[in-house]
Amino acid sequence: MNIVILAAGLGKRMYSSLPKVLQPVGGKPMLDHVLAAAKQVSSEGKIIVVVGHGAESVMSHLDGEPVSFALQAEQKGTGHAVLQAERYLDPSSPTLVLYGDVPLITADTLKKLVQAAEGGFGLLTIDLDDPTGYGRIIRENGEIKRIVEEKDADSEQKKVREVNTGFMLVPTSDLTRWLKNLRCDNNQQEYYLTDLVGMAASEGRTVHAFKATDPWEVEGANNKLQLEALERAYQARQAVALMKQGVLLADKNRLDIRGNLKCGRDVFIDVGCVFEGDVVIEDNVKIGPYCVIKSSVIGSGTTVEAYSHFDGATVGKNAKIGPFARLRPLAELSDDVHIGNFVEIKKSSIGAASKVNHLSYIGDTAMGSGVNIGAGTITCNYDGVNKFRTVIEDDCFIGSDTQLVAPVKVGKGATVGAGTTVTKNVSENVLVISRVRQTEIQGWQRPVKKKI
Repeated sequence: MNIVILAAGLGKRMYSSLPKVLQPVGGKPMLDHVLAAAKQVSSEGKIIVVVGHGAESVMSHLDGEPVSFALQAEQKGTGHAVLQAERYLDPSSPTLVLYGDVPLITADTLKKLVQAAEGGFGLLTIDLDDPTGYGRIIRENGEIKRIVEEKDADSEQKKVREVNTGFMLVPTSDLTRWLKNLRCDNNQQEYYLTDLVGMAASEGRTVHAFKATDPWEVEGANNKLQLEALERAYQARQAVALMKQGVLLADKNRLDIRGNLKCGRDVFIDVGCVFEGDVVIEDNVKIGPYCVIKSSVIGSGTTVEAYSHFDGATVGKNAKIGPFARLRPLAELSDDVHIGNFVEIKKSSIGAASKVNHLSYIGDTAMGSGVNIGAGTITCNYDGVNKFRTVIEDDCFIGSDTQLVAPVKVGKGATVGAGTTVTKNVSENVLVISRVRQTEIQGWQRPVKKKI
């Protein structure tokens, strides 16, 4: 199968330097959604993307994808756009036409369109309560005879509720022949792809229609208001899918998935959470409100409290995280770890049952199991040029307001007194303290401001 994706539009009403098809829905460009559906419909098919405005940006974005590009230098309508792809089309296979700014089309619907076409001309239509702006499907004795665009329709034709979605499957030999015979004698002076329907009917060919049932599948976006509406429809679709899998959402309307979210059984997600990249949440995990979780894995039985941020982190089973915790890339937490409020973990492994509960920064650190980190502890891993490693072995107790100046190692079972600055390796099972001796100065008076 040939698949032609039209992606040449300017998107003037987006008021953006970004080409329209690269505007995001669900955390990725609209074009990516359409391309993903195309690949599911025909994994072995030829995919041709017709580019125009912002062609270099679109082509750069799709670098490495198994697609060919056809340039529509002048935007003269959809028929003209498809004609630019002619040299790439295999005449022995049918051609499916898709739209790069209609991101919620599903592979399932497209496959049903292919089945409905019965090897001939297939057209995806839909019944709308308000068909304003769409080309109307004109039938005679139940057979589709032509499509009339909104601006060319008379008052009776505008009453028709069945409309054209633009998606069609056409035998390629017919497609190229009909495209070359298109005329632009319409109000827009453009070459309409929809005129192929009338050409087919005039030759006695049957146009097989398949009716979509979800209006969002065929909805495009020409401005930011429409883009936001598509975003909410996409998120609603994701929320429904999660709930059908058994995930409990506090509010299905306050959830944003901008990537791929995989959840186990008995997962609870509170309001306002954002998931980006590839996220895996295992069984019996509870996610508190307003968390942002990106490209991370969260083990079963873990609780994540409010306003916690994950980015490239791995969390073991039965951990307790947050509130206001930040796990940066390569944070690896074992089972039963506690990470408390205003704690930041970066490029560090935290052993089983270790605790970092308050106001601490742990970076470039290998921490063993059973370690307790007091409030205000910092691993000083950066000298302004290079990063250095800190090692804290099993069962250490690090007192509050401690600075561990890397590279440094704290031996197994050691205790570091509060307020200590550790600059040398610490032996196992010892107490280490480095403090300025406390002194009292009798008769000292606090300075006061002089009155002017």
